[in-house]
Amino acid sequence: MNILRKRWFGPEILLFSAILFIVEFVRGAALISFLPIYGEKTLGLTLDIIGIAITAHYVTDTALKMAIGYLLDRFSIRFVVHAGLLVSLAGIALLPFAHEPWLFIVAAALYGVGISPIWIVCLTKVTEEQRATQMGFLYTIWLVGIGSGPIVSNILLDFSTAATYYLLLGLSIFCWFLALFTSNRKSSDVKSLPMREQFSILRERLRHMKLLLPGMVLQTLGAGMLVPILPSFAEERLGMTGAQYSLLLLAGGAFTVIGLIPMGRLSDKLGGKKWFLVLGFCFIGACLYGLALEPPLWQSMALAGALGLSYATLLPAWNALLANYVPPMQQGLGWGIFSTVEGIGGMIGPVIGGVLASIYGQSAVVWYSAAMYVLIGLFYIWFPFRAFTESGSRVK
Repeated sequence: MNILRKRWFGPEILLFSAILFIVEFVRGAALISFLPIYGEKTLGLTLDIIGIAITAHYVTDTALKMAIGYLLDRFSIRFVVHAGLLVSLAGIALLPFAHEPWLFIVAAALYGVGISPIWIVCLTKVTEEQRATQMGFLYTIWLVGIGSGPIVSNILLDFSTAATYYLLLGLSIFCWFLALFTSNRKSSDVKSLPMREQFSILRERLRHMKLLLPGMVLQTLGAGMLVPILPSFAEERLGMTGAQYSLLLLAGGAFTVIGLIPMGRLSDKLGGKKWFLVLGFCFIGACLYGLALEPPLWQSMALAGALGLSYATLLPAWNALLANYVPPMQQGLGWGIFSTVEGIGGMIGPVIGGVLASIYGQSAVVWYSAAMYVLIGLFYIWFPFRAFTESGSRVK
């Protein structure tokens, strides 16, 4: 086990993994369960204000990833992460006083600002030799954290809103404390370059990775479209109770977590990441298509498990492939820009999904999302392997 740990993960990535888990646990608990319930029942806010607050969180998180990457290339990891988590803690601390809508929105937005550095730092810490494997590990941490947060929060909310809040506040404080033990150096050996020259390098990278751009935006767009309609779709179309819907989510999440590291290792071993992308996208679309047919409970559970496994196939290879286009001397800035591009779909997806559901119904949103994923897979299957390997090698 010690040999395995030394081979796959260094001490730094393990520390940041612990911080990532706590941050995503609190994020999942806050956004999916605590903020909607606390905002409506305790603070007396309307659902549209709560929706705006959640959107504000994702907007600031996504928009600031580029700036965080720029800072990580110039300041120590400890300074950026510690300062970011302090802002995140301030957002949680503001919630009991957020009786005014604008303050509630600001609190959610501040939490989005604070967690921006964590994922970027984790991405810059993985090694080239085991990149897909380590990506799988990080995504496992992320999924377990963001998935378990709402479950714990929902259980606690049945007994005490105050206890739930203090749990989130206490975990945020502990996470901020852990950041004191992070490295006090820059995220990489940065070659000093003017800002204009750095963006010129990144613009060149984006030009060479144009074949990947549709997948970067559309995969998060398709997922974002499903966010506002999934609970009502499960209840009204699939005939599920709340407990059964929780099992559906658990099935998808469990198979994703189980599959991430094995699929990451397989991707490292076999190479040819293009086909992991093609199969992952197409299988996700096929599983969503099956759910849109409104199958019975056991088939829905099986499809959710297959969907999770398809997601596990896609994610490690996708991020390992993106890593080929990150400038070695501007890793923080590069990952920040790529994460921002991917986040565009996640920001606009819920709005599009909500509008489509109001016009055509929830099932139509699932159909459109399924078609989008299949089209992405088919788009990439027409390009030879060299389109993915040579374009990266030309700009190293």
